[in-house]
Order: sequence, then structure tokens, then C-alpha cells
Amino acid sequence: MATAKKASKKPAKKPAAKKPAAKKPAKKSAKKAPAKKAPAKKAAPKKSGAKRKPNAAFMKAMTPSATLGAVVGTSPLPRTEVTKKIWDYIKKNRLQDAVNRRLINADDKLRAVFGGKSKVSMFEMTKLVSNHLK
Repeated sequence: MATAKKASKKPAKKPAAKKPAAKKPAKKSAKKAPAKKAPAKKAAPKKSGAKRKPNAAFMKAMTPSATLGAVVGTSPLPRTEVTKKIWDYIKKNRLQDAVNRRLINADDKLRAVFGGKSKVSMFEMTKLVSNHLK
């Protein structure tokens, strides 16, 4: 009986802390295949001093209407040149709004181009000007 008392007085062993089970690798058939990417295009080596080729649609000479011709001239010009000439006209006559620089205050010539509007945003301006190019 003495041995039984000794066994009861001993503290019970604490259970060992469980280690997290190592994750098993998933089966290959269960995994989704990653989306296939298009093969990367190899960039052509840049030449020093090489410029981008302009889009032919922008470089096509277009004839301005009579109202737009009063601002940029009547000779056929590409869209890019028309935009440059309009901005030259705006800056020369100080038509850009002083507070909100995105707005253009139209004078008599530009008001005809802008469809009678006295103030136009610079983004709307290109849309209105394109209506006057043929």
C-alpha cells in the first residue's frame, strides 16, 4: 500500500504542448493552374537620339472652317499644329483665366469657334475645335 500512496502524491504529468502539424503539400491535381501570360515582347534596342514616330492620323492636314480660320489661318494644318496655334492665340491675348487656369475666356473670335460659350475648359476646347476641322 505504501507504493499506492506515493503514486497518488505525485503531481500528474502535464500534457506536452502540441506542435503545429506541418502542412502537407497539396496535390498537384487539386491546385488551379495559374493563368497563362502572353509572352513578353522584346523591346527593340533604343537608338540614341531616336524619336517616336508620330501617328499618321494626327499629322494629316485638315482644312479649318472660316470661323476657326480667323484664329489659326485658312491653310490646311495637322491637328497638332491647330492646337498649338490656338494656344499661341490664347497666351498672346491673355485669355486663360487667372484663377482657374484650366478655363479659357473666349473673345469674339473664339466665342464663334466655341459655339457661343464665353468660358470653356481646355479639355472641352479640343472637342469644340475638332468640329471646325474638315
